[in-house]
Amino acid sequence: MSDIVISEFIDEAAIAETFAGRDVLYDPALVDKPAELAAALADCRALLVRNRTQVRGALLEAAPNLKVVGRLGVGLDNIDMDACAARGIEVRPANGANDLSVAEYVITAAMMLLRRAWLSTDKVIAGEWPRMAMIGRELDGKRIGLVGFGAIARLTAAKARGLGMTIAGYDPFLPEDHAAWAGVERLDLKTLLAASDVVSLHTPLTAETRRMIDTAAIAAMKPDAILINTARGGVVDEAALCAALKAGKLGGAALDVFETEPVTVASGVMFQGVPNLILTPHIAGVTDESNVRVSAVTAKAVAEVLDR
Repeated sequence: MSDIVISEFIDEAAIAETFAGRDVLYDPALVDKPAELAAALADCRALLVRNRTQVRGALLEAAPNLKVVGRLGVGLDNIDMDACAARGIEVRPANGANDLSVAEYVITAAMMLLRRAWLSTDKVIAGEWPRMAMIGRELDGKRIGLVGFGAIARLTAAKARGLGMTIAGYDPFLPEDHAAWAGVERLDLKTLLAASDVVSLHTPLTAETRRMIDTAAIAAMKPDAILINTARGGVVDEAALCAALKAGKLGGAALDVFETEPVTVASGVMFQGVPNLILTPHIAGVTDESNVRVSAVTAKAVAEVLDR
């Protein structure tokens, strides 16, 4: 049996460099084979996952010798933190390793949705020339509102500021006198939603944040505003968002995370025919470069726990 099990994709160089000489089972298909994954955990001391492997309940019970869970990313809502703490299992996320990738995704999505040029490819190929319909807006001079003002949001703010945007932020957990607020309009959520041209979500999924962007919140936004969610799918009421986009009550949206992941044919029906909507498969934090960083950071953290 393996000492280390990796159930989702990782940069294989991290395995070779950090886990050399260790007994490692690396099989990213295990995330879709819960029975096989549970069997593989019988003797393992370390489990490395991304966001899809649910480290809770029966899976934890199947790993009596588990010492550490390495999270190839930063979100922890797929890990039962209380159960891990009760058993003395350490959880090591890759904090900071994919911040840049997410920040660049937010800026890219904002540009695409404001400028609208990405909508024209099929029409141009078909011999149409829809110049007037494709005239969009510039980022310069627009306000980006960041809901949650942690490390990723702050890096996003820096990128946006460099493009001439003004920055607003909402974070009830960040002290008013924190240095991060320098040069940022600190607003309550309702005011931020009403004042921002681009709203980007950077909150964990909790009881308080679940569906915080609902019908009422969307109605408070400018009718031409852009919404970007790279946080967690449950933060946005997807049905309310689709309804607003179809009714022309919102300028556009980009979703990289969803209430149901992966999106299925059944759960994806609501998105069909929705205008000005970008959907991506939870890849905001995953680039070639960030995958190398995340994998190296997580593997090193796991090895440090095992070596004690």
